[in-house]
Amino acid sequence: MEIAARRFDCKHGEGDLKFLTEISVLSDLKHKNLVSIIGFCDKLDEKIIVTTYEANGSLGQYLNSLNLTWNQRLRICVGVARALSYLHYDKGRDYAILHCNINSNTILLDDNWETMLSGFEFSIKQSVNDKDQVCPCEHTGTMGCMDPAIEKTGGVTHKSDIYSFGVVLFKTLCGRKALIQNEADRSLVQMAKYGYENGTLHDIIHPQLLNQILSPQSLLIYSKVAYSCLNEDRADRPSMHYVMANHEKALELQLRGENIVRLFFPILLSFFLVYIIHAY
Repeated sequence: MEIAARRFDCKHGEGDLKFLTEISVLSDLKHKNLVSIIGFCDKLDEKIIVTTYEANGSLGQYLNSLNLTWNQRLRICVGVARALSYLHYDKGRDYAILHCNINSNTILLDDNWETMLSGFEFSIKQSVNDKDQVCPCEHTGTMGCMDPAIEKTGGVTHKSDIYSFGVVLFKTLCGRKALIQNEADRSLVQMAKYGYENGTLHDIIHPQLLNQILSPQSLLIYSKVAYSCLNEDRADRPSMHYVMANHEKALELQLRGENIVRLFFPILLSFFLVYIIHAY
């Protein structure tokens, strides 16, 4: 079995809390879109967590890659949505998990390009009945993916994960980083919101992906949900269950479009060849 071993820097006890938090969360949870813990070492100052090895690295490595198709990107986003929906609410638990570290580098990909969510060292357990309650958090997110409501409220809620996921959705669609330095330090969130509100979103979508999106309705659903995740008011952001259901629908519509093309392309090609033969 191939494994991934993560060694924590625990000088002066700085990594103890992260180490214990990740073990606690991964030991309690089991889902096909979460990394699985295999074991750990906690001896003297040596703290290591061993998890399953995800052969294709992180989503962050492929944002601008031509090798990651729109179909694959949609499947990856559906996997993240399913994992987060499970974290935020599962009928088998009386507590929710706030991930607090959603970004393209904590979204890992196995050898089949299936999503494996990682990065639980900053996670927070919270009673299901209190999941809208603001929780103080040492780590409030990655630059460009951070919930802007944290500054006003002094902490995070499960809607903070939803905001961060909204940023990841647009990063995946546009093949861009969250902060774009060569464009006067503009943020992708600003560009995506402007594009969605003014009907010019196609201008910032990765050009190679535009040719692969075979269902306009699929793109409409995807972008509408991503946009709603970025509402500054947490109350206006959707639940993760809603996000998951709509992304599953977007994937279904894309697959339907691909099937139509696959079905009719040979027929169109035959007509074209007949036309060429008769023309000459």
